[in-house]
Parts: sequence; structure tokens; C-alpha cells
Amino acid sequence: MTDALQRLRQNAPQQLLLGLLMGIAFGACLQIGGVTRYDVILGQLLLTDFTVVKVMLSAVAVGMVGIHLMRGAGLAELHIKPGSVGATVVGGIIFGAGFAVLGYCPGTVAGAVGSGALDALVGGVSGIILGAGIFAVLYPRLEASVLHRGEFPTMSIPQLLNLNPWMVVVPVVILIAAVLVGLEYAGL
Repeated sequence: MTDALQRLRQNAPQQLLLGLLMGIAFGACLQIGGVTRYDVILGQLLLTDFTVVKVMLSAVAVGMVGIHLMRGAGLAELHIKPGSVGATVVGGIIFGAGFAVLGYCPGTVAGAVGSGALDALVGGVSGIILGAGIFAVLYPRLEASVLHRGEFPTMSIPQLLNLNPWMVVVPVVILIAAVLVGLEYAGL
């Protein structure tokens, strides 16, 4: 691990600043990609505009390659977080309810607020705060009854298959590229 990375890990204010700058950059990319516009998100839900899918698949491909290049250079480590079917279902219901009511996900709502969308500011931010509050109140009961049901192994797919990570990354990136080309070819 490089000295600069080690110093960054020990400096909380720098980490916060870096996180803020990355968040702003991410929001700018969402804005540039057009996925903070309500009509684009609605088009995705109606399966008439695949801009959101294209942006997200592109981000997955770039992220997969980027994280594994950084790992190889000793600049990053993977920390696989535990998950479960129960937590995924609860999270999906909360996410889906907010998305269905407002038409934004948390990332796009932040980007839309940054571009001046009042519906995202009023409905989105208050919805996020309300939803987080409800989840916090219900968390003890959910944790005891639902959140740990059907736990996933804390392994990456390459670890699970006992493969070099690039044996998974390269085919998945090729598949994503094929899907993106197919969507463009189909005019979606």
C-alpha cells in the first residue's frame, strides 16, 4: 500500500473531503448522462428510454475494471459486506416505494436537487429523511425477524468460484458491452 493511501486512511477530514468531491463528481456525471431528469426515469420505468440502464451498466463495467486495477496496484482492498435475502427484500421494498412515488432513486434525487428540481428537493429529500427515520424506528424488530434470513456468503463471485478475478471481470465487461451495443442498435 502506498504511503499516500496510508496517510489518507488516517486522516478523517481528508476522507470526508474526498467523499464530498467524489459525490459531486458522481452527481455531475448523473446530470450529464441525463438520468436526473424525471422524463428519462419515467421512460425507463415504461421501458421506452434505456438511458438509465446504459449509464448504470457503463458504471458497473468501469467500476469492475477500475477496482481490480487498483487492487492489483495495491491502492484498494475489497471488503465484502454480508447480505441476506431478508435485507434485500426490505431494502427493495423501501427503495421501490420511494421510486414509485417520486420517480427518483437516492442518487438521482441528489443530482436533481443539485440541478434545481424542486420536486426532488421537497419530495425527495423529505422522503429520504422520512424513510430513514421509519427504518431506524423499525430496525430492532426487522433485525430480529427479517434482516438476517437467507444470509449470503461474504465472498466475491471469483472467490466463490475459486477463479482469478479477471476470469469473471473480462467476460462480464464483454457481456455488458454487447448489451450496450444491442440497446444502441435497437434504438433504445
